[in-house]
Amino acid sequence: MPDLRPFRALRFEPSRVGDLGMVVAPPYDVIDAPTRTALITRHPANVVRLDLPVEEAGDGSDDRYRRAARTLATWRSDGTLRKDPHPSIYIYEQRYLVPGTDIERVQRGFFARLRLESYGPEGGVLPHERTLSGPKEDRYKLLRATGVNTSPVVALFDDPSGATEERLAAVAAGPPDVDVTDDDGVCHRMWALPAAGDGPASVVAGQLLAAAGAGPITIADGHHRYETALRYRDERRMTRSCEEDPAFDYVLALLLEATSQALTVLPTHRLIRGIGIGAAAELLARAPELFDVAPVASSADLVAAFSATGADDAGGRGRFGLWTRAGGAVLTARRSAFEPLPAAGGDAVRALDVSLLGLALEHLAGIDADAVAAGAIEYSKSAADAVAAVDSDDDVGAAFLLEPTPVPAIEAVAREGDVMPQKSTYFYPKALTGLVINPHEW
Repeated sequence: MPDLRPFRALRFEPSRVGDLGMVVAPPYDVIDAPTRTALITRHPANVVRLDLPVEEAGDGSDDRYRRAARTLATWRSDGTLRKDPHPSIYIYEQRYLVPGTDIERVQRGFFARLRLESYGPEGGVLPHERTLSGPKEDRYKLLRATGVNTSPVVALFDDPSGATEERLAAVAAGPPDVDVTDDDGVCHRMWALPAAGDGPASVVAGQLLAAAGAGPITIADGHHRYETALRYRDERRMTRSCEEDPAFDYVLALLLEATSQALTVLPTHRLIRGIGIGAAAELLARAPELFDVAPVASSADLVAAFSATGADDAGGRGRFGLWTRAGGAVLTARRSAFEPLPAAGGDAVRALDVSLLGLALEHLAGIDADAVAAGAIEYSKSAADAVAAVDSDDDVGAAFLLEPTPVPAIEAVAREGDVMPQKSTYFYPKALTGLVINPHEW
């Protein structure tokens, strides 16, 4: 079972930095160059200086990571960052509108330390996607230089009793320690819950930790960070083998209960590159081999049918939108037609919409794994942008629009020991970086 612990977080000191909303940032992997510049301009102590250091003129190899480490040391010494006096867990709430809708949701969880363990069928920590070497090397160099986790691994656990939801809501009824709204209009609130002693707060903290640790947890976001932390742990063990229960055996985690609250997973649409108008028209013409096909009158109708996905749990139905210059349609998979096609993995991964689409692309257009690796498919979060690319970019022959992958399907794949195809999930909203930082020390 997973081992979760409270910790003494490094947090920005409001008396030093002012508005905490000025120093937090989105996760590093959704920040482009203009956004990073805007964050640094917003405040000289924005956490992006730690979490996403960039090369500067005259830099040698890895100088950017050493600069992040020096910045961290300066901020700790001058009081910009202060370490909490007591081990705590940190209750976290995000209030947001589901993109493309007027539906408001509230997502709650808590930050804690998660003991690192290798993946395995009987393990307490289960992955659901593959990782890439480039991002892992970047995160490893940053972790080795700074010795802190600046942003969390996000993990799902199940408490069907509803007790976790009730405890989190009770804490959230009180005044928060942090209350900021990000550039997307998401409201982020946080409460520090001391876990030491025998007071009411420590009792609730213990109950939350016990509930999250009662069964295997599934990594929802942050696979690269988790595997980087494993590598770092193993390296540190070689030089600190006598230390008992070292802090580097843990990684910062945000734990979300997945049964009693509605979590939002957004779809990632597919752009098919390198096929001409004729091949794209043939793709549409051959779709009835695997799908029930309902033609659409216009691209606007198709976009409307897929723009608000994520607002409910409708994913997993084998329903897709296809747009080409020859027209478009809503496709519904006939699962019996897919049964003869060779597919790897267990029942859960084979049933995924993204897996069905992968089989269809190989069968109908010859787009196999090698073609995908060579760039035959690009990805878009926006249904409108995906369709517009077909109409405006001669190299984009077709767009497939998807529905979101349901959370229970993600957990089922992980529990069967499989991983999902690339770009299967996009959990929204992302956890802010800089609310809590996990130092590898007690």
